[in-house]
This record gives sequence, C-alpha cells and structure tokens, in this order.
Amino acid sequence: MVIIMEAVYQTNFEELKLRNRGKVRDIYDLGEFLLFVATDRISAFDVVMNEPIPYKGKILTQISKFWLEKTKHIVPNHFVTDNTEEYPEPCRKYQDQLAGRSMLVKKCKPLPIEAIVRGYIAGSGWKEYKKSKTICGIPLPDGLVEFQKLPEPIYTPSTKEEVGHDINVDFSYTVNVLGEELANKVKEISLSLFKFASDYLETQGLILADTKFEFGLDENGTIILIDEVLTPDSSRFWLKEDYAPGKPQYNFDKQVLRDYLESLNWDKVPPPPPLPNEVIEKIVEKYKEAYRRIVGKAFSD
Repeated sequence: MVIIMEAVYQTNFEELKLRNRGKVRDIYDLGEFLLFVATDRISAFDVVMNEPIPYKGKILTQISKFWLEKTKHIVPNHFVTDNTEEYPEPCRKYQDQLAGRSMLVKKCKPLPIEAIVRGYIAGSGWKEYKKSKTICGIPLPDGLVEFQKLPEPIYTPSTKEEVGHDINVDFSYTVNVLGEELANKVKEISLSLFKFASDYLETQGLILADTKFEFGLDENGTIILIDEVLTPDSSRFWLKEDYAPGKPQYNFDKQVLRDYLESLNWDKVPPPPPLPNEVIEKIVEKYKEAYRRIVGKAFSD
C-alpha cells in the first residue's frame, strides 16, 4: 500500500481561499492570481476514483509547464511561476505540498468553449462519422477507418459543461457565443498550436491524435492559453512506431483505467469500484512514459 500513501488526494490549505475543487485540480484564489494545484485524483466516465494515482499531479503540471514555455511564441498564456519561493506569503507554509504540482496563474475571463483539434478519427469523432460521415458537422470522405489520419486537422469545438459530458458543436455555434472575430482567432490559434505540437511530437516518436485547448481573455482583452496543455489527460498520444489505422493504438492516456472498469459489472455511477494496486501501477507507468517522451527526460520526483 506504500504506492497509495505517496499520493495527494486532496489539499486543504486552511489559510488560503478555496475557489473550486474539480475532478483533478484544487484552485485557490490569492487575490491578484490563482493557485492551481494538481492533485493525484483520477476520473473515468465522469466519476472520480477513490484511489489516487501517485505522481500524476506533478507529471501533468510539469508537462503543461513544458508546453506553456514552448508555445508562447504562438499565443501568450496564464503562467506566472511554479517557483514556490515566489508565491505570496500565505502559501509559504504549504511549500512541501505545492512543490512540483502547482503553478501561479493570471486571472482571466475563460471562454465558454473547449477548443478541440483532431488530426485522426477516434473516440466520439469515430462514432459520429460512422453515422453521418461527418465530425461536428464537418463532411469527411467516405471509406475512412477508425484511427485513420484525416486529410488535414479539423477544428471541432465543444461546450464546457459544469456537470457531465461536454457537447460537440459546430463552428457556427462558437460564432454565436463568441462573435465572429474572436471565434475565428480561437480556431486559428488552436490549429497553429496543434500543428506545432504535432511536428515536435513526431520527433519524439509520438503521434498527436487529438487534443483540447482552453482560452481566456486577460484584462486587456487579449486571448491567452489557460488550463492544462497537451497532457495525457487532455490529449490522445499514440506511439508512432506502433501506429496502423484500423487497429487499437499504443496510447498514453487513461485507457488502462477505462479498460479495467469496462471489464467489471459497474454501472458507471458513484460509488466507483476499488482499483487494485497492479492497475494503479500500470497507470503510473503510462504517465511516466508520456512525460519521458514529451519532455525528453525521465520523470524525477
């Protein structure tokens, strides 16, 4: 059980103002800034598991930081610092818990859509294509097979739901919500980020199948990239050397967890079933391998 004890399931920083506790992240309001803390909670089918995944929060935080640094020539972002020595004074007593799994970020006005880009046909996109030969209303050629590369990456936004699954929408929906100019900018930036990340990941032996971005407007009305970026929780990464359309892919997301849960007689509503240590260990290894391939070095706690 040691592997469980090393993890952080939830933070309770009494001297800080808790703004929101999501499925994975605890967010504290520090006045001028927000403090994002990635815990080791993990969810599947919109249900948070009872067992944490050791190192997960640190791995996701450090992958996000890597991409925020690497993409700021394309779009500015909300990152301020992850150096706990530079955090406001009330945070200092929690430095040991915050190190490696937190970042100070700018406040902004989040845009109410998820900006999703797909380079390959998988997941909900594959389900829609089988029915209508479209993804989010975008017509696609006949004869595509599951996991096939699309002729070019497509922008397929979704709503951002407080509870339950986000809902896929077409581009005209985002124009109605954001206005034409802002909707077009979000689409253009998302496609640019996807191309940049895809090209880089190819050199690391990975395929970026799809990903989601989130954006906000800062105090000057400038679009900034926010939230987690190009992590295994927000993206599908496949192993390039193992890739072939029409067959299951070697992936780095939560598929290990989903596969285990699908093997049980569980109705996908709380409470979740317990996770055996061997499943937890497999998930940890997946996250560590994703970190190594993306960042280019082994994860060290």
